[in-house]
Amino acid sequence: MAKLFVRILLCILLTVPVGAQTVAIRAGNLIDPATGTVAKNQIILVKDKKIVSVGAGLEIPKDAEVVDLSSEWVMPGIMDAHTHITQSVRYFHDLYANYLREDTPMRALRGLWTGQLLLNAGITTVRDVGNDANFAAVALRQAIDKGWFVGPTVLTAGKIIAPFGGQTKGIPQEIGPFWQFEYYDADNVEEIRKAVHENIYYGADLIKLVADNSSYHYSVEEIRAAVEEAHHAGLAVAVHVLGGEAASNVIEGGVDSVEHGFFLTDDQLRRMKEKGIFLSGTDFPAAHFVAGGVPEGNQMGAAIVDRLTRAYKIGVKMAFGTDIVTDAPNETRVDMTWDYLAIWTKAGVPPAEILKCMTTNNAELFRIAKQRGAIAKGLYADIIAMPDSPLANIESLRKVNFVMKNGAVVRKPK
Repeated sequence: MAKLFVRILLCILLTVPVGAQTVAIRAGNLIDPATGTVAKNQIILVKDKKIVSVGAGLEIPKDAEVVDLSSEWVMPGIMDAHTHITQSVRYFHDLYANYLREDTPMRALRGLWTGQLLLNAGITTVRDVGNDANFAAVALRQAIDKGWFVGPTVLTAGKIIAPFGGQTKGIPQEIGPFWQFEYYDADNVEEIRKAVHENIYYGADLIKLVADNSSYHYSVEEIRAAVEEAHHAGLAVAVHVLGGEAASNVIEGGVDSVEHGFFLTDDQLRRMKEKGIFLSGTDFPAAHFVAGGVPEGNQMGAAIVDRLTRAYKIGVKMAFGTDIVTDAPNETRVDMTWDYLAIWTKAGVPPAEILKCMTTNNAELFRIAKQRGAIAKGLYADIIAMPDSPLANIESLRKVNFVMKNGAVVRKPK
């Protein structure tokens, strides 16, 4: 009888929720990226994954764990709007062969490895826009959400929808459509609708299309079909397109974000501004193209700086994204991410605006602004800090030394 009582008691104890300890953060300089302002000597109270209150002179509970960041610059975690965390190769031309070397489980494990590297550097949310084999990023997201592993918040597009061939070119017919490992071939309105439905069924958080990888590209009607189906399900639509008529079709189709858009005209950028479409520009440093084996890498880099400069002056909504898929020599995925800061600076975008694109804007694009992207009451506690002001020097982000994810401390200053 005594043993039975102990077993019953243990079952009760294991099912009763235990209140998490409050964490109190002393923030010497608290940045609000939405406004570019700084509040001095603030207290941030965190409990049960979320921010309970923020303000000066708040009373700290006696049992709280106190984190002293009184000499640091504190802000919301960084978000990357365009990532492929389950994919990485040495050269861009190896992307096709990668399908043949790594299966879905291996891609999921790669995503976990990459995601943890990014999280430790202060990148707390990533939007993985496809190329994750058979929904590897969905499995990764589920494992992190269940608490099996520590990692960033992962949003994923599932399989990319594209006209026949995905993003491959000139594959011999005898080999067969091996690109379907990562793409849905969809060549008319009904096929696009079906592909959207399948992505949603298998767990996608957004829909990704490729509009202009080949000489044939999607019409306005076909883009609108994807937008209608995705929006009815509450999902955003991102479209890979570089420029030209295909880009005009994408813009008129009412998508949520244009991915890349390296060769957009001023008229196209103004139309995006009118329609509230985000530019997720993936503003590559030329050195990344060159290291990845792109012969015209320097010219591409110059075009990107020009387009980013024009987009900022016109006032298009911009999202910070990277699209890193190559392994640069002597650099980590984190180092490569911060390399983009110099490109934004070269294009004349001030640090305050860059921070806004990394947090406030991305949270709006991701449709999670009521959950993340700011340090405010009721939002999840995704918080980072660094010794120097990123408003004075955006390169200060390279020195993030405190990371909190969902209220749990991942990294502290030494």
